[in-house]
Amino acid sequence: MIEIRNYPGIRHLRSDASSYVMKYARGQCIASGRGLSFWFRPDQVSLQELPMDDRQTPFVINARSSDFQDVMVQGTLLWRIRDAERISERVDFSIDLRRGTHIATPMDYIRNLLASHVQQAATDYLGALAVRDALDTGVRAIQTYLAEQLTEAVALTELGLEIITIHVADVKPSADLARALQTPTFEKIQQQADEATFARRAMAVEKEQAIAENELKTRIELARRERELIDRDTENARQRAEGDAAAALVKATADAEEIRLIEGARNQAEEGRINLYRDLPTSTHIGLAATEFAGSIGTIEHLNITPELVAALGTEFKRIARKDD
Repeated sequence: MIEIRNYPGIRHLRSDASSYVMKYARGQCIASGRGLSFWFRPDQVSLQELPMDDRQTPFVINARSSDFQDVMVQGTLLWRIRDAERISERVDFSIDLRRGTHIATPMDYIRNLLASHVQQAATDYLGALAVRDALDTGVRAIQTYLAEQLTEAVALTELGLEIITIHVADVKPSADLARALQTPTFEKIQQQADEATFARRAMAVEKEQAIAENELKTRIELARRERELIDRDTENARQRAEGDAAAALVKATADAEEIRLIEGARNQAEEGRINLYRDLPTSTHIGLAATEFAGSIGTIEHLNITPELVAALGTEFKRIARKDD
């Protein structure tokens, strides 16, 4: 960068270290170098200013592959002016002596020149490859090729330019071709996703089936245990019934034996009483009968004694008297 200060009839130029200044008078270069500072008369000299710092130029190249497919190469080129004297002979770097700016557009010329060389190298590289191969090799291969071609370019070397480095950011086909190339990948990814989905579903079905089987086994086991419990309860009830029946039988046998003994005792008592009454005289029977009869009736309001009763009693008394005698 340079700075020019204007004074009446004279001017002063000051440049920084990144600017190479060349001062011409009468067709000859009378001063040149970086960071110069001097006075000059505008009617007697002409000046050139060349930037000596590294410059970065982006590029976007459209080329065609061997199978006639459009491919775009995008990157950045880093370059600098290596020989200021040589390039100043072929490119106009003259500056306005009042404002200190370039009269022409030398930097645009250099950028266009570099872009044309990048275009040619990329076209040569992609023209020898099918689009699939160009995309598979990637940016590193084309970056290496472009760097070799531009570094060895005679036109750039003779001009005094130096290629520092070249960086390729992307190599990609057209939008339609990109979609076409991505379709198999998308389909493969989708197929893998579907397979994963199916696998998850199959796993879920297997888990559900396993759960259902476990539930069925659990229900079967519960039913078996319930059946065993029922059988055990039934067996217990049967045993209790048998025990109750046996107890009832024992009790009934005991009760029957008790009744038999009681009835036997009662029968023996009755038999003894009958035997006792059998040996008693008739008068005693009549007396006992009369006593029992008298004890069993309440009040006798009327008593009828018939002749037949008196005759029977008299006959009986006589019999008894004779028997006693």
